[in-house]
Amino acid sequence: KTVTALKAGEDRAILLGLAMMVCSIMMYFLLGITLLRSYMQSVWTEETQCSLLNASITETFNCSFNCGPECWKTSQYPCLQVYVNLTSSGQKLLLYHTEETMKINSECSYIPKCGKNYEESMSLVNVVMENFRKYQRFSCFYDPEGVQKNVILTKLYSSNVLFHSLFWPTCMMIGGVAIVAMVKLTQYLSLLCERI
Repeated sequence: KTVTALKAGEDRAILLGLAMMVCSIMMYFLLGITLLRSYMQSVWTEETQCSLLNASITETFNCSFNCGPECWKTSQYPCLQVYVNLTSSGQKLLLYHTEETMKINSECSYIPKCGKNYEESMSLVNVVMENFRKYQRFSCFYDPEGVQKNVILTKLYSSNVLFHSLFWPTCMMIGGVAIVAMVKLTQYLSLLCERI
């Protein structure tokens, strides 16, 4: 009876260990095709100081937002352009909020979330613009190769985010391997005891 209980417990422990390893492999795969790829493709790798030259709302762009299942409505958002002086080189460059901002609209430094209320978008952009005017010097990221003639304020995926996204799947993998290894070691030691 005790042997059967041990066998069932060992089977469950091995299944748990294998499940943990499979989950960590899936997490590595998902993070690898999303976060890691975006991190590796980012050319804005060097951090420096930027000083504000000009922050202004230039024009209005159309956007669409989801208002329910299979419902899309159009709205507008104000385009904030922020030009900065790159302290390390003295260049005048357009600042983008993140890497994604440039992909959405290359003319705007900051793009608020598209919503039905234009006044809310305008007040949000005004708050951001006033923050830039309030804090004239701030950290920014630039392309040291000089391919991109612009800078970004915030990296979507910093090295800290990358570390944590790879650290936890690694812990799960190590835990799964340790569980399977301990069960196999216990089985091996019990076989040795039976032979003695």
